[in-house]
This record gives sequence, C-alpha cells and structure tokens, in this order.
Amino acid sequence: MMIFPFLWMVSSSVKSQQELFRLPPVLIPSEWVFGNYITAWRAARFSRYFLNSAFVSLSGTVLTLVICAMAAYPLAKLRFRGREAIFWLIIGSQMIPGIVTLIPTFLIVKNMPLAGGNNVLGSGGHGWLNSYEGLIIPGLSTAFGVFLLRQFFLSVPNELLYAARVDGCGEFRIFSSIVLPLAKPAMATLGIFTFQGFWNDFVWPLVITTEDKVRTVQLGLTVFRQRFTTEWGPLMAGVTIATVPMILVFLSAQRYFVSGIALTGLKD
Repeated sequence: MMIFPFLWMVSSSVKSQQELFRLPPVLIPSEWVFGNYITAWRAARFSRYFLNSAFVSLSGTVLTLVICAMAAYPLAKLRFRGREAIFWLIIGSQMIPGIVTLIPTFLIVKNMPLAGGNNVLGSGGHGWLNSYEGLIIPGLSTAFGVFLLRQFFLSVPNELLYAARVDGCGEFRIFSSIVLPLAKPAMATLGIFTFQGFWNDFVWPLVITTEDKVRTVQLGLTVFRQRFTTEWGPLMAGVTIATVPMILVFLSAQRYFVSGIALTGLKD
C-alpha cells in the first residue's frame, strides 16, 4: 500500500498523454515515453530549480544540525538556573501552528535591516525576499530538533564527561570530540527529517520568491499545470526526479536513522 503510489508515479512518468487516461488503467505502459523526462528537465529552467532546492536543503540541514546540537547539549548536560523552564518553553513553541507565524515571518524577512536595499530601520528595500537567506534562515533550529538531540544527549554517560573534565577538556571540546561523535544516529535522524522538510517545502518559497533564479523544484513543478490543462506525463517525470534525492538521503542514512529512533527515548 505504501509503495504502490511510487510505482504508479514512475509508471505514469513514461506514459503517453493518451495512455494516462486509458480505462481500465494499466501499470505497465504499452509504449515507454522517456521523452517526458527530457521535457520536464528542460521546462522553465527546471535544472536551476533543482540546484536551488539542493543548495537550500543541504545548507539548511547542516546549519540546523549545528544550531540544534549546540542548544540541546547545555539543556541535557549542563546545570544552570532556568534550564527546565527554557526547555519547556522550547517544547511549548511546537503548539503554535506554522501558518500562524507565516505573515509575521514574512514581515521580518522583508524588513530585515541592511539587507536587500533596506536601511538600518528595515525600510526602503525588499530585505531577504527572493534570496537564499530568506529561504534558509527562517526554517533553522526547530523545537523538534532540539528535543530530539536533547533526549539522545541524556543517554550519554555522565562519567565520560567527568573524565574529560578531569583531563582538562573544556565544554566545547567535550561537546565536539565526545558527545557529537556518539550522537551520529540522532544527528542522521534529524538530518533526514530536516532535509525532507526543506526539500518538500512549497508554501514558504511560494510566498517569498517571484524570480526564477531562487525558485525551488516544488515551485517548478507547477509549470506543468495550466489553467485548463495539465501535462501529466512531464509532471510525473518531474515529480520522480524531485523524489530521487529524498530516497537517496534516506537509504544512505537508514542504518543511523533506525538507531536514532530506537535510542532517543533513553535517558540516564
């Protein structure tokens, strides 16, 4: 049941327009139309959209992992006043629907001081609209990422940290040389979720981009839908191309992903 939609997508990507509407429908086409992939790749700078999505997704994933890990470590392993309150405040932010923050986030991005022709007060220009900064930065450091890594860091034995401190290691050295190498499963899990979120995002790029040079692949797929017609063959080919990176990312990190899901609920 889970794999059939993917098989139908791939099958439809090599069908002719006539066979797509054949009744009863068939899974294996009688004529393989590989030209749909060429049409999809050449349509409206689709290759540019693909590269934009790759850059935004990879950059956003790396920065999210760094920020979430640096936020989760003190919440898990350091003792300071207000630690629990800060953690529950972060968790509570997940109750706010993303659509509620869409307009405030747009205004912040548009009125970013000293960006896109804006003055120091954030007026006079377009800020981070139509820019990679606007596509990447608002999606960084999710509450879910901080929670996931914190739960994994809690499973790291405190004795390792005490021994490192006795040997003269500072907190940053402990974090980078001991905790992060042990957290590969959790980091891979968060990396998959984050990459998927950036790659599949449609609403935010639609809101802040109007130029082809920064549009992502999800927006590029809409080029095949006209007012009265839809080119289903090239559209399915484009969707197949857009799905391949997600499959490769998941398969490459599958071993760490399973371990991360299994261990992030443990704590000392």
